[in-house]
Amino acid sequence: MSVLALLLAAFLAQLVGALYPVLPLFAAGSAAGLALDLYLVRRQQRLASWLARVRFDVTARQLLRDMLVVVGLIRAPGVGPQAERWLPLALLACYFLHFCCQAAALLVRRTRTLPVVTRNIDASALRLTPAPPRLLARQASRRLLHLSVPTTAGLLATAVTADARWGLLGTGAALTAILAGTVWLSTWLLPGRRPANEQRTLEWLDRRLAEYRPTVAMYFSGGTASAYQANMWLSTLAALDERPLIVLRERFMVQRIDATDVPVVCVPKVAHLMHLEHSPLKVMLHPANSGKTSQVLRIPSIKHAFINHGESDKLSSCNPYAKAYDEVWVAGPAARERYRLADIGVDDRDVVEVGRPQLAPIRPYAGPPAADRPVTVLYAPTWEGWTDDPGNTSVILAGENIVRALLADPGVRLLYKPHPMTGSVDARAALADARIQRLIAEANARLTGPRPGPEAAAELARRTAELDELTTTAFRTSADEMERMLLQSTPRGDRAAAVEAATAAWEEAYWASFPEREHLVITGPRPALYSCFNRADLLISDVSSVVSDWLAGEKPYAVANTGGLPEEEFRAGFPTVRAAVILTPDAAGIPALLESVRDPSKDTLVRARAELKTHLLGPAEPPSIVRFGRAVRALCARADERRERIGAEAGPGARSRDEAGRAAVAARQPAADGSEDAVTA
Repeated sequence: MSVLALLLAAFLAQLVGALYPVLPLFAAGSAAGLALDLYLVRRQQRLASWLARVRFDVTARQLLRDMLVVVGLIRAPGVGPQAERWLPLALLACYFLHFCCQAAALLVRRTRTLPVVTRNIDASALRLTPAPPRLLARQASRRLLHLSVPTTAGLLATAVTADARWGLLGTGAALTAILAGTVWLSTWLLPGRRPANEQRTLEWLDRRLAEYRPTVAMYFSGGTASAYQANMWLSTLAALDERPLIVLRERFMVQRIDATDVPVVCVPKVAHLMHLEHSPLKVMLHPANSGKTSQVLRIPSIKHAFINHGESDKLSSCNPYAKAYDEVWVAGPAARERYRLADIGVDDRDVVEVGRPQLAPIRPYAGPPAADRPVTVLYAPTWEGWTDDPGNTSVILAGENIVRALLADPGVRLLYKPHPMTGSVDARAALADARIQRLIAEANARLTGPRPGPEAAAELARRTAELDELTTTAFRTSADEMERMLLQSTPRGDRAAAVEAATAAWEEAYWASFPEREHLVITGPRPALYSCFNRADLLISDVSSVVSDWLAGEKPYAVANTGGLPEEEFRAGFPTVRAAVILTPDAAGIPALLESVRDPSKDTLVRARAELKTHLLGPAEPPSIVRFGRAVRALCARADERRERIGAEAGPGARSRDEAGRAAVAARQPAADGSEDAVTA
């Protein structure tokens, strides 16, 4: 808010200096106000957005500033009537050209916004081109402020010196710059630089789908923080023998999907989504429910399976929306039982147990830590959820007590990995998370002993650069959606294996870059949760899918009971905690829990964890990825049976609407003359 106070002070100084007139004060207020505005739009985005919401955006502020400059010119001694007449007109001309440039920018952005966005699909037939400069095309506020620099400087010089030539020079420079920019920007509207229109783009998509012939797709729609729900299924999708596809609905989500060679198609409009009805797709997998899921469920030629993004005993793991799908795929018998007990309309015959293919990287329990090693404890609480239930997350009521108890034991190393959405609903969770991180920082400050040398940090930097090169695409700052689509059009083909090897090397370098006993706060996507699993001897969490995944390694774990339920009722109500040590909000059981990890003879839950693992995740054989593939093929067969049945019921010699649509798509051949209708391999 100090920037806002300085900005208001600059306006006040400009006003007082213009009215009285006090030229030094007037010039200082005008220059300081413009400089503060430039800083505001670059560094204080949140404050700039708030000012825009109260209708005091950049345009309003600059208009006010220029109006005061004109008042200062009129009130300044020595400025003649000719200057007072022509300089405001030149200033108005600058605004006129600025709005002309903005109109051109809107037209350019409209032509460069395709009805679909793709990754890993050759889109050269769409005549994609690099984006125009961002300052001209997408930064109207910064463009106006940069335009105002020479005009403000020239007009202030005229007010101080009474020489109109300075004002004409400044406004002339601005007029020349904005005119040249508008003309240059308009060249993107020429026929040779315009991409394919909506109709041709959709026809191109139909042809590409007919060529690729995908049979299974993952459909995903969600907010900015929910991409992890889809990313956890990428490796499983890529391992399928069928030709997989990823279908998204939000444009921003295209860049939030992790590195993959699987083709990605984003279809924002529901009318365009219906083109999938005539595609070869047979099965669509859904890792999450969303408002837009109902739109794709309208397509009768595709079978839909809900695969979820994690299983727990929360109510969200047996949402009544699940009955809208043809099948519900779960990890093991526990989830099947959960749906049966919930009685939400999901037929038990539609529940398919496929295991959790993503858990393959989790290493099994190898015994207690060595005597000279610390006990590594992973505290991974879930977020507060959409309700006010205090049992959702332990962060608010128990988090600080758990962390204090762990840090009090000198033989413990703590890895704190909160859910990425912690604090997004309840501010108390955000405050508790911040206090926990401070406790960990204070504990680290008290640690002594040797640290890894600079070569460890250098190795981590090298591995980070290698992994970033594989998993991200470098874009110019001016790159827009179309330019990114152009750069990401051709898949590598070997990305999955390369990323896996680079990730493993990065993780080794990451863990080696810290002292063995240093506590860590892990809030980003790296290292991944399963990498933390493999480093930890003990998990402390809440009722969440983290517990189910952790059981793949059969290591000891504890669950915080912050809902106020008696322990017996807590265990009965949440099957995933049956093999866990139950912690109360005061974390009084932490010392005994740590002792059971150090001394396996005191661990009485070994057999219970093995039994619960099978109950939650299904049998070890056949492997989960095999069961998952079988489920995909079986549901594809159901889709084929439906199409054949519909075709038979249509009568002899008749073709179903599905078959006719696919035949029409296949009949569209690439243009032989190499026009934008041509499809490149």
